[in-house]
Amino acid sequence: MSVFQTYEQNNAAYASDFDKGALPMPPAKHVAIVTCMDARVEPASQLGINLGDAHVIRNAGGRAQDAVRNLVISQRLLGTREILVFHHTDCGMQTFKTEQLRGIVKDAAPGDSAVVNAVDKFDSFLEFTDVEGSVTEDVVFLKNHPLILAETTVTGWVYDVKTGKISRVV
Repeated sequence: MSVFQTYEQNNAAYASDFDKGALPMPPAKHVAIVTCMDARVEPASQLGINLGDAHVIRNAGGRAQDAVRNLVISQRLLGTREILVFHHTDCGMQTFKTEQLRGIVKDAAPGDSAVVNAVDKFDSFLEFTDVEGSVTEDVVFLKNHPLILAETTVTGWVYDVKTGKISRVV
């Protein structure tokens, strides 16, 4: 059985007693969480977030620079006033440099100028070596970004994938 078939069956079971269809669009806690797409990171269960409580924005590394478009929409149209940046230990973003990844992509498509041009447009893949440093960098970035509302509370956290615990960095 394919993964999509399993998910389709799981959804049928979920939808059979679904009773949350009347939840409002804006998140009840007025919070947006920026976190990593890593499969070991699951903010709802790890933080006790219920359906309808928060916007959860996920990308590689949980980088704020990739989340700004979403945060503008979350704040300006849906009323969020707090942002939590969550990075995590043992992150894949610590395992490469931008030039290495560019090389991997180009090597997989030899002679394909469209691939070369597309991957070269990335100034950086936003990798990092220091998890706490990347959290601090992202919090400062958001606090100073002209499109993020000035009154926004922005905090930064690290989730430990080995223990399940979070710790505040900034």
